[in-house]
This record gives sequence, structure tokens and C-alpha cells, in this order.
Amino acid sequence: MAGAGGDTPQRGDGPGKAAPKAALLPEEPPQEQALRRSAEELRQEDRLSVCSKLCYAIGGAPNQVATSATAFFLQIYLLDIAHITPFHASLVLFIGKAWGAVTDPVAGFFISKSKRTKIGRLMPWMLGCTPFTIVSYFFMWYLPPFVAGRVVWYLTFYCLFQALTTLFQVPYSALTMFLSPDQKERDSATAYRMTVEVLGTLMGAALHGQIVASAHASDHCAVNLTINAADSSSSLSNTSNLAEPLGLQSRGREVYMIAAGVIGGVYLFGIVILFIGVKERDDPYALNSDKAIPFFKGLRLTMKHGPYLKLTASFLLISTAVQLEQSNFVQFCTHAASLHNHFQYLVVTILVSAAVSIPFWQWFLQRFGKKSAACGISWMIPFAVMLVTIPNLVLAYVVAFVSGLSIASSLLLPWSMLPDVVDHFRLLNPHAKGPETIFYSSYVFFTKMSAGIGLGISAASLEFAGYKPGMCRQSSTVILTLKILIGAVPAILIVIGLSILLFYPITEKSRKETEFALELLRRSHPSTDNLSKNEEDTWI
Repeated sequence: MAGAGGDTPQRGDGPGKAAPKAALLPEEPPQEQALRRSAEELRQEDRLSVCSKLCYAIGGAPNQVATSATAFFLQIYLLDIAHITPFHASLVLFIGKAWGAVTDPVAGFFISKSKRTKIGRLMPWMLGCTPFTIVSYFFMWYLPPFVAGRVVWYLTFYCLFQALTTLFQVPYSALTMFLSPDQKERDSATAYRMTVEVLGTLMGAALHGQIVASAHASDHCAVNLTINAADSSSSLSNTSNLAEPLGLQSRGREVYMIAAGVIGGVYLFGIVILFIGVKERDDPYALNSDKAIPFFKGLRLTMKHGPYLKLTASFLLISTAVQLEQSNFVQFCTHAASLHNHFQYLVVTILVSAAVSIPFWQWFLQRFGKKSAACGISWMIPFAVMLVTIPNLVLAYVVAFVSGLSIASSLLLPWSMLPDVVDHFRLLNPHAKGPETIFYSSYVFFTKMSAGIGLGISAASLEFAGYKPGMCRQSSTVILTLKILIGAVPAILIVIGLSILLFYPITEKSRKETEFALELLRRSHPSTDNLSKNEEDTWI
């Protein structure tokens, strides 16, 4: 035979040399070869440029700038500048968050019903709501001349701000799925987004903190201590009215409005960059079906989707813990740890640590898996407990640095895992179109609702503990309450959240299998007509 000689397969020109190669070809049919070549070509087209990723990331930064400033400073602003009681402040914070949460599924409903335009289906929503968001944010920090209706004033504009940020955040978050069908590219874009959003959070806290720091400086406390020492115990009840020098409230009103104006300018810059640099694709990762899933049916299916429920339950607890840390950190530093001259630098330390560690966590979750990266969230627990029990300046900076690492992990993971959940849902429901806004809006709804409940309980706890707005020295009960809100409560929430995440079923292996199966579905059903003809052949 021709194949008997050692050199024949390499030198011979007869049909014998081609036989061994030909014998291997039937294992891969020509159709599969064509699919593979097509997949490689499309994968090149699916790649996102660094410029596109940066523009996408910058577009979401203004929301984080404003949210960060609100999370760190709104509660202390309402208490010490606007002179609202802790009970009324808790109502403003809770109702505002709850209103924003309710707006999420409503926004998801209308966005899912909207038609695609020349600039996309999601982009018009982000462009349309931005000017109104700027106006509502500015008036949220405005101190009205009247006193009786201040609670209604701040409640109105805080609810309006929460609703408008939802109208931006829901389509912006869902836009991740419309950037590219490639999971690696989406994960990379998410990492860019999280890095810039953490930098935006840093910018919001640092910029806002530096501008308004004079409103919470310790020099007026020295005046108060002199006044308090001279006052008798009978006049002590009126000290809250004298707690500020005459010009302090006016100075506080001015600096907070300046900060609001600066952040409003950041909103304009971000939306322009997003509009210019990002192209929204027309459902590139799904089957080309014109049959959109009805909103309420999709919501019902979403609430029955096991991976989504476990992911949401886990991170709504974790996000509530982070929200409690943020909203009470400034007050803890001011009243419980005697660090009022350092709080803005501690906040900057937290956010710088979070920003620089995002690339590390992106590498970690790609190398060891997304569930493994969740261990970083627990790092803040022992250090936060140490700060509460041993308030020390050096330890405070260590806690701030480690908390930043944990916050980075808690920010990156849910938005990196949620697209995997959507892909898993698509595999189980391959002929449903448009579930992205349903998933993202309902996820934000639950996290906002839990955060609103947490903030409401936080402010109400300070009210019951006897917090006195404008006072430089609070009672021991208030100090103990702040320590519990900073240490014990977040630790318990994080432990429970991580325990739920252990049962999250999507592993790295199953994620890759889902990606491969969706790729086959996309290649096998390239058109709507083909899809309807082959619907019975779709496999799960």
C-alpha cells in the first residue's frame, strides 16, 4: 500500500497520501467548518475598542458622582444645615429611595415598549432625562427661605432626583448587553465602567467633601463648647438653636449650592461623551426574533429564575451594608471617633483604594471565577469592628483602605454576573426578545428598596437614640448607635449575603457552556423566517 513506506505520505503525489487526511475530515462536517469560520469573523467584529469602552464608562460616571455625594452628605446636610429632625430626615431618605425603587420596574416597562430610533432604543431615554436630573439635583441642595415646608421641599426634589436617575440608570445598565455579544468584551466593558464609576464616586465624595468641608469644620464647635460651658443646664435645651455661629448656616447653604452646580456640569460632560462615543447595537446577542416578551410575563419569569433570585438576594443585602457604611461614616467620624478633621481624607482613601483595585478584581474573577472573587467583600468586616472598638487615626486609614478593596469587589461582581444570568435566561427562553431591561430594572428596584429601608432604619435609630441636629457633642446613646450602624449591622448583612451567594448555580464551566450554546443558536437561526421554521429544533 502507498502508506507503508515511511516517506511516502510526505513525498508521494498519488491518492494514497491524501487518504489518512481525508479519513479525518468527516469528523467535522463542512457546515460546522463554515460556522466556525463565521464565528471567528463575527468575533472580530464584536470586539470593542478601548475608546468605546472608555466613552461607555464615562457616560455612567455622573450618576455615581451625584449618588456618592448624596450617600455621604445628604443625611448630615438635612440634619445640620437644613435643621430637619432625624425622624423627618429618615422619612425623606426612605420615601425617596422607595420612590426610586418603584420607578425602576415602571421605567423598565416603558423602555421595553419603546421603539428603536436612529440613535437606538435606550439612548433617547438617557439624553431626555439628563437636563431634568440636573435641575432636580441642584434644588435638592438648595436651602429654601421658609422653615415649615422644608421637609416637603426636600422630599419632593429627592424623589424627583431618584426617579430621574432611574430613567438614566436602567437603560444605561442594560446598554451593556447591546455593546457586544461576546461575554469577554462585555466583562471588559463592565470593568472599565466600574473603574470609572468608582473614580466618579471618588470625585463626588472628594469634590463635594472639599467644597462643603467648611460647613462642618470643627472651629464652630470650639465656640459651641464655650457657649455650652457658660450656659446653665436649664438653657441647655436651647443650645441646638445656638449650635451654629450666625454665619454658619449661610456659609453651608452657599457651599452646598456651589457643589451642586459643579456636579451638574459633570452630568452634561458625561452625557455628551456617551452620545458621541458609544454605538448601541440592535439586539446583537439574541436570536433575530421580532417577538418581544410582554413585560409582566417577563417579570413573572424573572421572579422564577433561580440564578437571578439568588444573585439579587445576596447583593441586595451586601449593597445595604455598603450603603449603611457610606451614610453613617461621616457622622461616625464626627461624633463617635473624634475624626471630624479627617473624614474627607478618609472618604478619599476608601474610594482611591476601590478605584485602583478594580483592575485587580477583574483579573481575579477571570483567573479564579466570579464566585471566588466574592471573598473580598468580607475583608471589611474585621477592620470595621476594630475601628468601632478602638477608634484610632492610623487604624481608621487602614480600615478605609481595606473597605475600599471590599467595596470595589461588591461593585464589580453583581454587574459582571448579571449578564451571565441574562444569557442563562435567554438559553432557556430563546425566542423571547428584550428581557434585559426587565432584569436590570427589577435588580435595581430590589437594591434601592433594601437601601431605602436600611437608610430609613438608620436615621430613625438616631432619632430614637436622641440625636440633636447641629450639636457638636452627642449623647453616649447616639455614639453607641453609630457604632452599631457602622460595625455590627453591616457585618451581619454581609455574612448573610455571602452565605446566599454560595448557592448561586452559575459556575465558570456552565457559563462557558451557555456562551457556546447561544453561539450555536445565533449561527443556526440567522433570520426571523429561519427561526420560525426551526423553532422546534432549538435545544436547551
